[in-house]
Amino acid sequence: MVATSTLKTKSSECISELVDRRYDRACIDKELDFWDHCLAEPQGNADAAEDRSCQQLAKMFEDCLSRAKKTTLHCSSVLVPEKLTQRIAREVLRLASCEPCGLRGCVLYVDLELDKGCKRLERIACDATVVPTFELTLVFKQDGAAWPSLRDFLFMGTCFAPTFRHVLKLSPGFRLVKKKLYSSSAGTVVEEC
Repeated sequence: MVATSTLKTKSSECISELVDRRYDRACIDKELDFWDHCLAEPQGNADAAEDRSCQQLAKMFEDCLSRAKKTTLHCSSVLVPEKLTQRIAREVLRLASCEPCGLRGCVLYVDLELDKGCKRLERIACDATVVPTFELTLVFKQDGAAWPSLRDFLFMGTCFAPTFRHVLKLSPGFRLVKKKLYSSSAGTVVEEC
């Protein structure tokens, strides 16, 4: 079905043709209502879709950190600055917007910058059915200025292994490195935020 501003979406001819093709009447009505709404407010719907994508991406980063605290980081909690994951999600969407497949063509590596280098937390293929066209490496940074809590000093060496870090606090800064996979002439883009 093609949605145009001149199409009378709820005409009885159109609906009866779809019903004759064995489409569900309720499904047809929902679809037509959706397109009527999209035609009435095209910019508002694009903004809503972008906000929804941003929220889903931010949630994906939060879930990644949650999994990593148990498996890779070996800490009891990760403190994330307010709105950090939303800021990262907006930057990722911005970098993906000029790619041929958009975010679907992205392979995302999530790292944490440590004193002795970076530690890989996770590799995420945004859409496994699409051949990747670019890679993004997200590097979270530790908050080096954070003082350890008194509780960390009390627990240190008593009931936790020496490699166990009680609390990890992230910095509000991060780094995104973009590498295009489909062009040999395209270089690497590094953005510090």
